[in-house]
Amino acid sequence: MPRGRPPSHTREQVVDAAIRIADAEGLAALTMRRIAQDIGAGAMSLYTYVPDKDRLLDLMVDRVGGELVLPAATGDWRTDLIAVAGAQRKLMLAHPWLPAAIPNRRLTGRNMLAYLEKGLAALAPTGLDGPTKMEIVALMTGFVASFVTAETTPATPQEDQVALIGEAVASGEFPELAAVLAEGGQGREPGFDRIADWTLTGLVTQALAF
Repeated sequence: MPRGRPPSHTREQVVDAAIRIADAEGLAALTMRRIAQDIGAGAMSLYTYVPDKDRLLDLMVDRVGGELVLPAATGDWRTDLIAVAGAQRKLMLAHPWLPAAIPNRRLTGRNMLAYLEKGLAALAPTGLDGPTKMEIVALMTGFVASFVTAETTPATPQEDQVALIGEAVASGEFPELAAVLAEGGQGREPGFDRIADWTLTGLVTQALAF
């Protein structure tokens, strides 16, 4: 019995094209038509390789997850968690669309499961129960995504911020803010390692206290 023509492309080619587009132009530019143009295919033919855009995003997230360089565990949960968070931040900075793509994804691919495994292994010395460890890993991912989004989003020009805040403080309606600014509260850069340490240590310490 004769068979139909073999597919002209592969799922891997479709996913790679989608990642290229998202890296260069963001998720808003990612459409089946745009991907089809990139690989020289008909838009409807892409559904041969992926059933819908949600599944495509799952595959994209897992594909770039293979680039995640996860450090060897030291056995110190605090050191290891911060290292995993740092590796995740590096990946998100390389693919700035990731923070927006990750929420509510079906992270069942082997690369993302390897990340989950590493996060859970970092928490193993704490003795926390499984559901709590899963929650902490999820919260860690959310923290990193939020931090990277702030890093990669164009900010209001510094001089405009200073002028607007200065005007508000001068009104006398914000005494606590005025006190913080008097101590140099705007002068420190939001260092990732420091804030990650506060966040993750606080989460684990609080969980252990329950």
